[in-house]
Amino acid sequence: MPTGTAIRDVRDQLFGAAERVLLRDGPNALTSRAVTDEAGCAKGVLHRHFADFDAFLAELVRDRVARLDGHAAALRGAAGTGTVVDNLAGALAELFDSVAVAVVSLVISRDGLRARLRETTPTGVPLLVEAAAMLADYLAAERRLGRIAAETDVEALAPALIGSGHLLFADRASGPPDTAAVRKAVAAAVAGCLP
Repeated sequence: MPTGTAIRDVRDQLFGAAERVLLRDGPNALTSRAVTDEAGCAKGVLHRHFADFDAFLAELVRDRVARLDGHAAALRGAAGTGTVVDNLAGALAELFDSVAVAVVSLVISRDGLRARLRETTPTGVPLLVEAAAMLADYLAAERRLGRIAAETDVEALAPALIGSGHLLFADRASGPPDTAAVRKAVAAAVAGCLP
């Protein structure tokens, strides 16, 4: 590998390489060598910017979690528009893009990574916990607008939707489910909540 060549946006380049390896080869193939080979840089580049590989992976996951902020704002902005089912189905489809599903698999498969992530997410699976909070926030907004029943427990409904969504999207071999399947699952989950 070349040395002495400046790399712009090292974090972004390494994170992009990690995501490509993760999508192509799965969490077991994600090593520091695989990431740096994919990024086209020396292995030392990763270790100059991160304490170790689990620190790198923890920052990769935290970066994915931070990206939820934009999705959360857009979903909150959708409250009162369209249908609740369509808004939720769209949010799940965006949330469970192939990289997010692969990141969840990565977190589940690496004990050292989970230990690092406990510093910022003490319970649950990082990314899924924050996604559930995003859905709960949206559902609370819809409840305030009267588009879902006042007695709806949004703090319980949101993780149920995340679990359903994860089950629908987790099978990477057959690709993502079609829109109708996601909408059907969401409609069933919220059926008792709609006025």
